[in-house]
Amino acid sequence: MKLVFGPVNSRRFGLSLGVDLSPFTKQCNFDCVYCELSPKKPMIAQNQVVEVDEILKQINDTLKSGVEFDFLTLTANGEPSLYPHLKELILSLKKSLKNKKILILSNGTAVLDENKFNTLLLFDVVKFSLDSAIQKTFYRIDRALKEINLELLIKKMADFQRTFKGELVMEILVVKGLNDNEKEFLALNKALAKIKPLRVDISSIDRPPAYAVKRVSEERLNELATLINSVPVLIAKRTYNKQSLEFSKEELLKSLHLRPQSELDINALFSDKSKQNLELLIKEEKIKILDLAGIKFYKA
Repeated sequence: MKLVFGPVNSRRFGLSLGVDLSPFTKQCNFDCVYCELSPKKPMIAQNQVVEVDEILKQINDTLKSGVEFDFLTLTANGEPSLYPHLKELILSLKKSLKNKKILILSNGTAVLDENKFNTLLLFDVVKFSLDSAIQKTFYRIDRALKEINLELLIKKMADFQRTFKGELVMEILVVKGLNDNEKEFLALNKALAKIKPLRVDISSIDRPPAYAVKRVSEERLNELATLINSVPVLIAKRTYNKQSLEFSKEELLKSLHLRPQSELDINALFSDKSKQNLELLIKEEKIKILDLAGIKFYKA
């Protein structure tokens, strides 16, 4: 039973060493249509549980090998916050990993439970999913337990961010024909304005899904991303064409004021002249560099 995997070089979070909190089978309170795991009825709690001591042993054995990583990432075949000993685990990890950030990849439903809410506050970085801010679409995509109320979920995510001392990142996964339209993204923009995460990552399906659904094109992701102006946006898994974007200093100031850009996108998309203008604006202190959960963003 292997629990630790990687490290994986993640575009979103740097070099990440993963820990699977549900190695036996899929255990989740969602049954997302885009999940790469086989369909399974959502569950309220794990019924197959790995011991904390075994998790810690495998992590410590990996650390002894001298492996390099930026984040220790808690994930699962399903929802990691369903792991019943999460608080005990995170407290132990914080003692032994004082120079590493600890991240959890969650669907966010833990905020609906007071004890889990407080446990998530112990992490350095938390990633929540929010595929739709419209109740009907939310259930069509995430196939969540019916007792999960979307309006309350968004409110509790906002409460969490106001309390959280670490870094909160949101994620939207776009599914063709379901949440790939203006109405959905305007609603998501309003929800994100309430939650106020550091950034939102937008992506589409990149692995064979559990159900007969399809990804959207990167061009469509770019179009939808322009509808999000309440928080900085990172388009995950982006591929680049060879065209370089040319911006004057004035154009850069206007563009980065309206929409902060990540270092990854600037390095790949901007022309050499645009990058030179950007450096000049940074020296003139007209553009700020923000570290948003391990990704640099530039904002005017």
